[in-house]
Amino acid sequence: MLRVDVRQPEHSCLVEHRSINLAISERGFSALRRLDPLLEARVRELAIPMRGRMIHSLDGRQTSQAYDVFGKHINSVGRNALIKILLDAAGSYSRVTLHFSHELVDADFDSRRVTLRNAETNHQFDANADLIVGADGAYSRVRQRMMTKVMMNYSQTYIEHGYCEFSMSPTNGEFAMSPNHLHIWPRGSFMLIALPNPDKTFTCTLFMPWRQFDLIKTSDEAVEFFRAKFPDALGLMGEESMCAEYARNPKGSLVYVKCSPHTYKNRAVILGDAAHAMVPFYGQGMNCGFEDVERLDEIMLNALQASGIESTETTQLTDEQLLSALDEYSATRAADTDAIVDLALDNYVEMRSRVVSYSYLLRKQLEGLLHRLFPTVVIPLYTMVSFTSIPYAAVIRQWDRQTLWLHRSIYAATATVVLGTGLVSAQLLGMRMPTLSEIARAFSHKH
Repeated sequence: MLRVDVRQPEHSCLVEHRSINLAISERGFSALRRLDPLLEARVRELAIPMRGRMIHSLDGRQTSQAYDVFGKHINSVGRNALIKILLDAAGSYSRVTLHFSHELVDADFDSRRVTLRNAETNHQFDANADLIVGADGAYSRVRQRMMTKVMMNYSQTYIEHGYCEFSMSPTNGEFAMSPNHLHIWPRGSFMLIALPNPDKTFTCTLFMPWRQFDLIKTSDEAVEFFRAKFPDALGLMGEESMCAEYARNPKGSLVYVKCSPHTYKNRAVILGDAAHAMVPFYGQGMNCGFEDVERLDEIMLNALQASGIESTETTQLTDEQLLSALDEYSATRAADTDAIVDLALDNYVEMRSRVVSYSYLLRKQLEGLLHRLFPTVVIPLYTMVSFTSIPYAAVIRQWDRQTLWLHRSIYAATATVVLGTGLVSAQLLGMRMPTLSEIARAFSHKH
């Protein structure tokens, strides 16, 4: 789909009902802050804090699960409003010219030239660039052209689930539910979620296997399904509104992409979904894309300043410096983006199922307590991903170490209780107490 200027009234609603609401957290804010603190402030003004998940049980009970023991939170932000702010910011730079309704026809990286076509006039023309940046989405044409020039490892996977969006209107002029939560109706193999909007509506999204979507063909079947699985949500959405939106709104597919490298010589780089499209269940797609820009800028500036040039104008990089910077970016960033793609996929299972399991809740409570006592030593996975800038690959490594440590600690505590109980029982029964060497052999697995 070609990009239009959503700031124009005739295009202002085109992004609605075709994409999931956005959640912005520390990684996204960090990139905006690096560019301009005032830009970060403008986006924060649009954002609605979501301090935790609100779990909706089938019987209507609601249970709040805080994201962080210290009160940190993610933020809901409308896609349209955010795009307008970013377009205004980009257009304010004297060397930036915005072109809408254009598509990439071809790219000659070695000549640093791209061929573009204006879809409204069908006019085709060439443009030259020092560096070609492909931020053109999961089905990136820039990436496709790069694959003809480099030995790129690439995978694209559709999951067997789709999504459909709905709206929930205000009740008596106020939010129909708590606006400071991400609401989840977990139902095992599928779920409904709802994020708040500044106009006091909620954007609701049903994620479900395609085979279940295929079973709902009529309005009566849609109502029957929502009555059985999401009765409280249906009451707030309204049967008529829900049926109309189910029939009208598109059913979107969910795809993730991994590839490496992300660069070609000192000629081209791909960022965002073009390099690492992910499913939306960690709320990190946009945050990761913003962080791409921040990391690339850091590396390019370091390369410039290492040469003794005290400047923030990366256009002053030589070809050799640019090549070195892009190679470093691709070598370090690909591992991190692969990591968050995997984490996002796993978080779908957590949201639709594990959030109501006793083992999940027990670990969440235990880690929260340990994080409060040792905030720099034990850090919950969600906190590392959403509230820090720890590289995603390092997040997984630390999480694996914490998991191993917790399992060993629980095993040791259990063994201690069992051993203590056994020793006390033996003493009460007048049995001989084992020696320390006998106890050691019992736990050494050497017989």
